[in-house]
Amino acid sequence: MKTLEIKEWGTIAGQQVFLYTLSNKNGTRVVLSNIGAAIQSVFVKDKNGNFVDVVLGYDTIEGYANDPFYIGTVVGRYANRIAGAKVDIDGTIWQLTAKEGGFHHHGGREGFNKKVWTPIAFDKTQGIGLMFSLLSPDGDEGFPGNLQVKVKYTLNDDDRLIVEYECHTDKSTVINLTQHTYFNLAGHNQGSITGHYLKVNAAQYLPVNDMIVPNGNLADVIGSPFDFSDPKQIGRDIDADDEQVALGSGYDHSWVLKNKRSPELLLAAQATESTSGRKLTVYTTEPALHIYTGNFLDGSVQGKDGYHYQRRDGFCLETQNFPDSPNKPHFPSAILKAGELFSSKTIFEFGLV
Repeated sequence: MKTLEIKEWGTIAGQQVFLYTLSNKNGTRVVLSNIGAAIQSVFVKDKNGNFVDVVLGYDTIEGYANDPFYIGTVVGRYANRIAGAKVDIDGTIWQLTAKEGGFHHHGGREGFNKKVWTPIAFDKTQGIGLMFSLLSPDGDEGFPGNLQVKVKYTLNDDDRLIVEYECHTDKSTVINLTQHTYFNLAGHNQGSITGHYLKVNAAQYLPVNDMIVPNGNLADVIGSPFDFSDPKQIGRDIDADDEQVALGSGYDHSWVLKNKRSPELLLAAQATESTSGRKLTVYTTEPALHIYTGNFLDGSVQGKDGYHYQRRDGFCLETQNFPDSPNKPHFPSAILKAGELFSSKTIFEFGLV
């Protein structure tokens, strides 16, 4: 039986924040919040039938309001990095908010991960869920155009969490959205994820420069630490003597799923954890899968159940466009013109090995 429970969580800047618990007939539960359109918890069973929360998160609104790691939230208006924090749209240069180092990162000082979204619940034959909506005004973090954003989460009885994005604008802009959940299939407070096995359906990845911005090349994964063509423990090559690994302090790179934007849904990756027997499979319409192995988690924030997340306690499978696409014409375009509709779909499917 599928259910939706709503709990008042508090307020921030006078805006109400809620927790929404979606449950399906299998007992799988997904907890969402309208702060950052966040995935706060995901409870899925292990091989013995025990349900455990397998995503990192916070027990308080303040955790999300002060979070420096984008844990569980939707990231935008442009996820990942843009070199020089500038974009050229139809011959006009737009200056975006920049981080130290001179690049734009994950939407700016107050990106979508810090916003309180407007929620609408739904219960349909295909599943139960939430639609979160947001208006990003013209000039927000330097981006042009009033951008209307919708993020729809659906939990179905196949233990699929479906994430769908829609955007439209009144002025040409750039868009790149992603879901920044950190997974640990052993449990959110079970330590390092380096023992997880990962398989990635990609023959190439995007090498980066010292700003962790793609240098414009597409490199073959074969013969490199970035080869996950066959299942491999995340930790096997994560500290390899390799320039790219060193630049990312581990994995903080995008794998190439396809070379253009299209509605085609592709198998992107599959992760497994042997002790619990849990499996996570990711499908997406996006051109890239950015894999981040929690290299900068440092124990400084207290997560759920009083646990302090340490380095590599979670991994992100961020489906998105290529980073720095606005500055690299040979990358898939990130421009959304007035009157056009941006749409994207990602599926996180939970199961057992």
